[in-house]
Amino acid sequence: MRDLTPRQIVAELDRHIVAQDDAKRAVAVAIRNRWRRQQLSDEMRTEVAPKNILMIGPTGVGKTEIARRLAKLTGAPFIKVEASKYTEVGYYGRDVESMVRELVENAIGLVRETERKNVEDEARRGAEERLLDLLLPTPPAFAASPDSPDSSERFQRNREKMRAMLVSGELDERRVELTTEHKAVPMMLTGIGMEQMDFDLQGMFEKILPKSSTRREISVAEARKVLFEQECDALINDDKVHTMAIELAENTGLIFIDEMDKVVASEHAHGADVSRQGVQRDLLPIVEGTTVQTRYGFVKTDHVLFIAAGAFHRAKPSDLMPELQGRFPIRVELQDLGKDDFVRILTEPKGALTKQYRALLDTEGVDLVFEADAVEALATYAFDVNQTAQNIGARRLYTILERLLEELSFEAPDMQMGRVVINAAYVRERLDKITQDEDLSKFIL
Repeated sequence: MRDLTPRQIVAELDRHIVAQDDAKRAVAVAIRNRWRRQQLSDEMRTEVAPKNILMIGPTGVGKTEIARRLAKLTGAPFIKVEASKYTEVGYYGRDVESMVRELVENAIGLVRETERKNVEDEARRGAEERLLDLLLPTPPAFAASPDSPDSSERFQRNREKMRAMLVSGELDERRVELTTEHKAVPMMLTGIGMEQMDFDLQGMFEKILPKSSTRREISVAEARKVLFEQECDALINDDKVHTMAIELAENTGLIFIDEMDKVVASEHAHGADVSRQGVQRDLLPIVEGTTVQTRYGFVKTDHVLFIAAGAFHRAKPSDLMPELQGRFPIRVELQDLGKDDFVRILTEPKGALTKQYRALLDTEGVDLVFEADAVEALATYAFDVNQTAQNIGARRLYTILERLLEELSFEAPDMQMGRVVINAAYVRERLDKITQDEDLSKFIL
């Protein structure tokens, strides 16, 4: 984990997310407290629990983006789940422990990527040697009598010449035969897809399913990639990866639970409301700290950081179960976005939408320029449509910009357009008719 200070964390979040200073400060302190906990004695470290956060605010104001950017910034395992999906199956909803299993899968991906970087050089050398074996098999006579000086030297000289040609790329188009192994998937499973199965069930099938081999002819360039992956897999110690991943998930894991307000039951609970109440009861031990069995071992959730979020239009945080409320001691309210915020969102962040579209169309030779009055007009349209239709926050900018540039994006590959300037007149010409017709606006924007 990077030992960033709260001020540094907020500064990094500011590069991608506009406004919402209170929420940024809250998550920055929560992440810094994780680093502080690691500096404590073993005895004290076990006593310090994470201060989970409840974000309250309408859709499209940055709740999910703050959590996602935070995880990326710190290199922490991260998953986002919707609390409402656990109401869809049965009385208590989907098994809430599955979120912990997904977190561990994410952690394994992170650890495996790190371990892969550590073995890349050795894997590249191993792949090269195997490619040379395919291109220049050991002669039967030499294999039978490897001590013959002449044959040994001649073979090594030829091999080194072949190696030089391989490194230079001269042999990339040559064809070689390569055997690859893969798991056989029974017909009964192809309909649901292995990726849709519970992780533990996947693990069981992966252990018992036989491997099948396929021999195919491919280019040297493609074979190099396949062999490199095989060598990486062979060099990475899976048991070590699993142990490290569990430790990473336990100490730095971040679970973002969206739509928390949708599991609030009404005062007289019945039907679906009973299921929602059950989801809260199932969430409680996970958030409080429990041990979950996964296909890689037992995982403790005592120090996983949970960030819950919801609009809480019809319900209030105080409508949650008291025990669950107590597990989210930090409450931050995110504000609605205004026109000025939209102007900033369109221009300031590192990956601002206007910058994204400029980069995309630049690949077609189009130099797209957004004038200041165009950005102002786009922000005004987004704000006005949010007021008259459903308020979806900054997501409205995506639909408006896509509508604005739809024709240009379609025509760009076939036109030598050079520089295209987007000004307020250009924006009004393409959006006025839609925004003035309220019904059409709701349908298109």
